Order: sequence, then structure tokens, then C-alpha cells
Amino acid sequence: MKSKLKKAGILSILVTITLYIINRVLYSLTTVKEILKGKENKYYEWRFGKIKYTVTGTGAPILLIHDLTPGSSGYEFNKICNELTKTNQVFIIDLLGYGLSDKINITYTNFLYVQLISDFIKNIIGKKTDIITSGDSSTIAIMACHNNPDLINKMIFINPQDITKLNQIPSNGTKILKLLIECPILGTFVYNLLTSKTSITKAFTDEYFYNKDLIKIGDIEAYTEAAHTKDFHSKYAISSYIGRYTNINILHALKEIDYSMYIIEGKEENKSEEITADYLNYNSAIEVSYIKETKHLPHLEKPEEVVNHIRMYIDMDI
Repeated sequence: MKSKLKKAGILSILVTITLYIINRVLYSLTTVKEILKGKENKYYEWRFGKIKYTVTGTGAPILLIHDLTPGSSGYEFNKICNELTKTNQVFIIDLLGYGLSDKINITYTNFLYVQLISDFIKNIIGKKTDIITSGDSSTIAIMACHNNPDLINKMIFINPQDITKLNQIPSNGTKILKLLIECPILGTFVYNLLTSKTSITKAFTDEYFYNKDLIKIGDIEAYTEAAHTKDFHSKYAISSYIGRYTNINILHALKEIDYSMYIIEGKEENKSEEITADYLNYNSAIEVSYIKETKHLPHLEKPEEVVNHIRMYIDMDI
């Protein structure tokens, strides 16, 4: 019996060491190119950590907020930024736990991000701003506007999350999955599988792009790097996202907001028409437009068309 226990103990140690080495190698391989680094990067010293952002152009401010999916960061707006800076001052932020911003071991919630965006507008932008969001981050803008209407002007949501999914609260299953991912070594290994280059490539081909020929290897590498920069700490925001801790019921806020809100949908996005119909059901004043032959990331797949739609909404009289 003692001999078997000794062998099991040795095997456990060897497995742990092997997983640790694999984790370190994966980290090195995915971050070696430093795609996300740049001289234009600035940092906002927020109360929960340093927030990376960029600011370019002059004019009325626009704040761009990336999605909350694995590998998301301000990088996803790089193909529309230059065009927008011709007429506006453009701020692109990496949310806490994403990209090059600090990634701390806490539970990330919608309320946390609402506080971040509100503080960022007050302390960095310094004036009422338009906001453009991608995917799940639409809820951050909606709740920030509902809580602090003096900070936000118009809001544009690119493929906002399904309202029914936003109503899903953490379950026993998602709580366990969150705890698993946050475990040392084994959890990091699981996270690395979820955010490997292969997994992110699959997300691009199956969910993000309609035309697979338009997918750029540089975009996949940037997403992979963002998912692993700052080592294993990258997993905490995603564990909260998978655990549904960033979900929030927005119905009350959506009904009460009388600001200008616009939705830009990838026409081929899953359930795109059902999703927009739900938003309109709770606020009929929302304007909606579709971009054909795009899915979840039209701003990477057809950036010129996205910019045209943004210009149409921003220049529209309130």
C-alpha cells in the first residue's frame, strides 16, 4: 500500500511539473511577438489597477469598448480607428483583466466595469462622450448611461449580447467551472486549452467571420497574445465571464434610457434579427442596421462599412 501511495505521489508531482512547464512554454510562444505593445499606449492609474488605453485625433470624443470574450482587447478596433480619428478624438480602452491592462485575481462583474468606464470618462476624457461597444460590453455602456446619464451622449452597439443570455445568473455548474479555471497549474492548463491559437482560430472561422478568406493570421495572433499577456493572471476575467458574473439584467435600464442608441448587426450573426427584435421590444427608439456577409466582428471583417454606419449615426441629429 505504501509503495502504491509513493508511486501515486511521484506521478502527481511529475504531472504537475509537466503541466507547469507546458503552461510556461505556451505563455512564451504566444507573447513573444508583442503585437499589442506600442509607443502610443498610455495607462490610467485606476483604483483596481493600471488601465491601458490609446487616444488619437481631435474633435468630439468617442470611447471604444471591446468585447468580453477570450482574447478580446482594444486591438479589435484597430481597423476602424484611423478613419474615425479624421473627425473625432478616439479613445480605445483595454478593460481591467484584458489586453495590456492589469489582470488581478478578483471576480469581474458588470458593476466593476461600469465603475471603470464612468471613472475613465470623468478623469481621462473629461467630457460627455459617444460610446461604441462590441458584443457583451454593450451592457457596460447601457448601465453606465443609466447610472450616470451626464457622462454619455450616443451609444452604438456592435452585435450586442442576446438579452435572454444576459438574464442567466451564475449556476452551480458555472461556479464550479470558474473555480476550476482559477486553480493553480491545472486551471491554468484548462484556460490555455480554451485560449490556444487553435481554439481562437476556430472561433474566428466559426463565429467571428462570415468570409473565412478575410481572416488575417495577425488578428488571430493578436487575440492569442491578449489572452496570455501577463501570464496566468489573464484567466481571472475570463473565468468570471464563463461563470456568468459579468451578466446583468438590463431590461429596466433599457426601457428608461431616452438617449440615442444604435445597433449595428452582422447580418449573418447567429439569431441577429431575433436579438435586435428583443432590444426594440423594450425600447422602440433604438435604430438598427445590418452589415451583409459579416458575423460577430464586422469591424474587423468589413471595417469600411462599419465606419460608414458609425458616421451615419454619430452625425445624425439627436
